[in-house]
Amino acid sequence: MLNMKALPHVPRWAVLAAHAVPLIVLPSGIWRIALTLGLPVARVDDPGIGQDVYQIVLTVVAELLAFLTLGLVRSWGEVFPRRLPFLGGRPVSPRGATAAALGGAVALFALVGWFTYAAYAGLGGNSVGTHTDGPVQQALLYACYLPLLAWAPLLAAVAIAYYRRRAAAPSVPVV
Repeated sequence: MLNMKALPHVPRWAVLAAHAVPLIVLPSGIWRIALTLGLPVARVDDPGIGQDVYQIVLTVVAELLAFLTLGLVRSWGEVFPRRLPFLGGRPVSPRGATAAALGGAVALFALVGWFTYAAYAGLGGNSVGTHTDGPVQQALLYACYLPLLAWAPLLAAVAIAYYRRRAAAPSVPVV
């Protein structure tokens, strides 16, 4: 069974930060699901099955990627669970896990930078897509999406703590 407890040598702040990541991603996913279900959170210019599938897949993938942050503070981030074919029981490479996590953080920082630039440069303009129809919908959109700004820095901080801890450890505990 998957060990769900944080490792004893992980700093408490890193455990809290890792657990915060899936929670800060959740509101945007709930907003997208509400939009897909036709709830009045926004207006979609060209609704269709493709848009619905995209929103659901994006929500699931984002939450799964956010959940992987927990591996940086749990035993399954140090030793692959035995039930995994080919990898089960083998130690997780600290460099590989850190590189993947920091690569994700860089990608998230880049996305935030691009969307910030696009918003201020007016690149959204009158484009076809999702639009809010009033201040309540706009406030809800911001409330659901602004927490995502914390994803990249939290992931980067937890990844650096993971690498420092794993690089300092002489051996990997077997689970």
